[in-house]
Order: sequence, then C-alpha cells, then structure tokens
Amino acid sequence: MAQQIGKLAARQVDSLKEGFHADGGNLYLRVKESGARSWVFRYKIAGKVSEFGLGSKNERSLADARALAGAMRKAIVDGNDPAELLNRRDSTAKTFQDYAAKLIEAMRPSWKSPGHTKEWETTLRRFAFPVIGFKLPSEVTLTDLEKILWPLWTTKTVTASRLRQRIEAVLAKAAVTERAPTRYNPAAWKNNLDQIFPKPNKVAKKVHFASAPYVDVPALMSALRSKNHMSAYCLRFIILTGARSGEARGALWSEIDMPAKTWTIPASRMKAGLGHRVPLNEEALIILAKMQDWRMPGSERVFPGRQGGLLCDVAVNQTLHNIITGVTVHGFRASFRMWGAETTAYPSAVLEAALAHVNQNATEAAYQRSDLFERRRELMNAWGNYCSSKGNIVQLVSNAAA
Repeated sequence: MAQQIGKLAARQVDSLKEGFHADGGNLYLRVKESGARSWVFRYKIAGKVSEFGLGSKNERSLADARALAGAMRKAIVDGNDPAELLNRRDSTAKTFQDYAAKLIEAMRPSWKSPGHTKEWETTLRRFAFPVIGFKLPSEVTLTDLEKILWPLWTTKTVTASRLRQRIEAVLAKAAVTERAPTRYNPAAWKNNLDQIFPKPNKVAKKVHFASAPYVDVPALMSALRSKNHMSAYCLRFIILTGARSGEARGALWSEIDMPAKTWTIPASRMKAGLGHRVPLNEEALIILAKMQDWRMPGSERVFPGRQGGLLCDVAVNQTLHNIITGVTVHGFRASFRMWGAETTAYPSAVLEAALAHVNQNATEAAYQRSDLFERRRELMNAWGNYCSSKGNIVQLVSNAAA
C-alpha cells in the first residue's frame, strides 16, 4: 500500500513536541528536547536503513523539505544515490526552484494581478518541484518532463500546457543567467515535446462560458432589481456595460465621470492591456448614484466588499445562481453580442469595440483608428432600453435568496 504523503500541517511544524514525526514519503521532522527542529530523510534498501539530515526547519520550509524528499525518492527509484542531491553541489549552485523564484519575482511587476503570480507558484510547487525542484537546471531531462506532464496532459490539458510553458521559461532564465543560452531546453515544444505529446488543442476542446439567451435578459434584470445588496447592483452594472466581472468589481470612483456618462478603465486593468472607455446608459448611472449613497469612507471601490476591498466574484456568481442556474456571469457578454448581431443594425466593428475585443485582422486594425465611441453610446443606450423591457418569461429559481 502506498504511504500517505503530507501528513504534517504547516502550523504543526512549530508546535509538535519532542519526538520523531512522520510527514510521509520518507520525510520526518525531528524535534529535540531543546526545541530544535530539523528535517530527516530515511529509507530502507535490502533491510538497511539510511538516514540523511536535510537541514533545520529555519533553513528549509516544509514545502522545500517535501520537494527535496520527492527528488531523493526519485533518485532511489532510478537507482541513484539520493545523497548526491546533498553532496554534489557547492553553496553557490542554484536549483530549478531557485531560478523559478527569481523568474517569478522578475516578472511580477508585468503581471496584472496577484492571482497570476499565485498560479505560477501553485502549479510549479505542486507538479514540478517534487520531480525537479532540487535539481540543477542542467540536470533536468526529457524523462523528467514526461513524468511531470503525462499525468496531466489528457485530463488537465490547459494546466499541463501552461505548466510546460512555465518550466520552459524557468530553464531558459537559468541558461541565460549561467551564460549557456545554447543549452538544450527539455521543456521546449517545437521539434521536441511536440514529437511526444499530442497538441493541446487536439486533446482539450474549447469550452465557452454558458450564457443566457438574450431574450431572457430583461426578466433576469427585473429579478435583480428586486434585490437591494451590493453584488446584485454590481451584476446589473456588469450586464448593462458588457464588462468583464473583474473590470466592474475593480472599478474605482476615479474612473467614473458622471457628467460625461463615461467609465474609463485603465490599460492596467484590461485583458488586452489597452485602455477602454465605456459609455454609461441611464440605468448604469442610476446604479452609480446608489453606490455614491452607499460609498464607504476610505474606499475608492465603486462596488466594495464588506471591508472596503474587492467584491468577491463568488458573491456575484451566487447572486446570479440564486435567480437562475446553468449560466455564468461572463456569459452575459455573449448574450449582449448575440442581441446586437440579431436585433440591431450596428456593424460588427461597433459590437466588438463595445466588448473591448482586439481586432485580429491586422489590416483592418491598421485602418480602424477610432474607438467608435459615439456609435457605442447609441448601442449601449439601446441595450439599456432592451434590458428594461419585458422580454421573455423565464423559469427562475424558486424561493431565491434575497
């Protein structure tokens, strides 16, 4: 029976009493009478028990100790001496994990949200570090990449593809830093892993966000108007502006120009990295007036959470699903787009500009210098009027939460 790994919780590391405490996977925490705490790796081959000290708790975190233990277990399975992982390196040698931390720190200012940093850290720590975290970058092999990626490639294809790209980036940084840019990168895709793994888009089919038919939107808006809480107002604002959830939840009062009936979202908060002006229809302005009445002292958020910070996307999603199930908040952008295409005469360029989509046709984009703002104002006013109409009768969730 495979042994359980990860028995210890991080908070236990500082609180466990004297003794030898198993984390699983050959890793132990030794707590001495003096309170000193250190990591130990123990394994048995042919009845002989070997033990290696992995350093004190202050020198190596629980996550780092687990990663090193994982690398040592792999060395044993491969028929190698796990002690080499401790003995062969001088104090200046940097491991894959060291370079990953350096790359993340270097890239952090260019990423739009802390969530992007967390995604990098989480995927590398969970999937890559146990196999190659304590290897030198030059020691990472194609076999290592196969071991990391195959368990994910057909079941979590998007995660696997992003993980591959991140491993490739870390190894590339290591090669450049060590002045070995011509070193083979086992995580490279072209003429390398593409000869081993099927293309990601052939494995995972693209799944679009579930959207409500546009004919149902007026009834949904009517149900939302009966609710007098922050997430309901925010959801109405999202629908009325065609914005993404994060853009609306992150809106600041400095971005709103009430007299000009305009919301200007800075490039730093837009998916495409380009600033976007949103014309505000009458119902959107009514919502903003209500939010001014509710404005929290010291908070610049238009739709603040309870402590004045960012309103949680879960709250907005829950508000929607208390009314109707099987649809997503993001899907209302598709509802708006279909309404515009099927019931209005506005050109595709206007509809796409309203959604802040970047024109993928380079020639058209070169000649389309305007953001079509006045045409989009007409469009958004028409959308606001439609959202206020009677529309279809839809089956809403019974006894919906207020």
